[in-house]
Amino acid sequence: MNAVTPGFPSAATGEALVLLDVTRLVALRWTGRPANGIDRICLAYLHYFAPQARAVVQHRGVIRVFGRSASRRLFALLAGDRRRGIRHRLALHLAAALARPRRPRPGGLYLNVSHTDYDLPAHVRWIARHGLRAVYLVHDLIPILHPDHCRPHAVRRHTDRVAAALRHGAGIIVGSAAVARDLHAHAARLRLPCPPVALAPLAGAALPCDAPPPADGDYFLCVGTIESRKNHDLLRRVWDRMRATAGSMPPRLVIVGRWGTGVAALRDALAASQMAGGLIEIVEDCDDATLASLMRGARAVLMPSLAEGFGLPMAEALAMGVPVIASDLPCFREVGQGIPCLLDPHDVAGWAARIVAFDRAAAQRQRRIDALRGYCPPSWDDHFDQVAPWMTALARPAADLRPGTGRPVPAGCHINLGTAN
Repeated sequence: MNAVTPGFPSAATGEALVLLDVTRLVALRWTGRPANGIDRICLAYLHYFAPQARAVVQHRGVIRVFGRSASRRLFALLAGDRRRGIRHRLALHLAAALARPRRPRPGGLYLNVSHTDYDLPAHVRWIARHGLRAVYLVHDLIPILHPDHCRPHAVRRHTDRVAAALRHGAGIIVGSAAVARDLHAHAARLRLPCPPVALAPLAGAALPCDAPPPADGDYFLCVGTIESRKNHDLLRRVWDRMRATAGSMPPRLVIVGRWGTGVAALRDALAASQMAGGLIEIVEDCDDATLASLMRGARAVLMPSLAEGFGLPMAEALAMGVPVIASDLPCFREVGQGIPCLLDPHDVAGWAARIVAFDRAAAQRQRRIDALRGYCPPSWDDHFDQVAPWMTALARPAADLRPGTGRPVPAGCHINLGTAN
């Protein structure tokens, strides 16, 4: 991740202690799976807030706060790479710490950036019982706005999650103006007031800059969980079309991502096409060095998503100087700063024509053109430069709260949607 200067400014009342929810990171290390986009964001927040934070872990409505030394040990475990024996160390540490839970300080800031369990009634009661000011990072409203691409259970939980953030949050963080607009519109539909919103663009991973491209590479790259809303089936149809019409064998497509939900038909179609493992290669487990190598060698990164909240692979590719062809979505217009080629995510012929025209020479020309446009990648330094003072304002004494709402009103915390890109 990008380097940030850890630490959280003190509030007027003294130490602005943050209760940082690390439940998702505990699950990440316990399972040993590779970090996805939300996991990377959780790790960036851990790195920044760890010096002053106390750890919070939830499990089925049971919530525990760790003391200072226990929090520091847990943070160190979670910040490390996947290693053998991590489950044993986590189990011992969690058991010892949870046997001596701490009571949260009334008026403290609780921070959850992982979408974890704040839809549960037990969580809402815990926040109210201890008088905490809860801050939530809402990554997107995709399950609410595009329920056909999500499991019914996920739709219900995210609907309740966003409603809980609107009703009980002292503040909400979003990573793009597109998500901010969706959030305000949803609040209006529910006839709920929106708490203070901080718009702070997210940063991609700081992928190794010295990773050499694959020696045998001539391919396009797609990065992201393989699920229906990512629209991988468009790419399958594009490659099928190119194979049938091109005068020579088309380049390979490398897909980096684990299989998700709603993709049974895609699996069957890939098997029937006999392209899987040949023209189309799927890499399910990919570390940062391998991903950096694959990005550096790709003709372009392809992002045909039907819905997104931000698009971290776009930011990562553009920061590396790799061309991007993506769906014409509001967040991609915002994140891409006018640089990527944006296409209709349903236009198979249009995607095929663009990809066929994007040969090696065209890819190199596009890299030079994009470099001249001067992409300014978002950084975690910039993100926390916006979030930290905003959260300090949220930590004002109770006398500074708006009467009758229990919510502080930091100056300038609401974004002006009329000026958002």
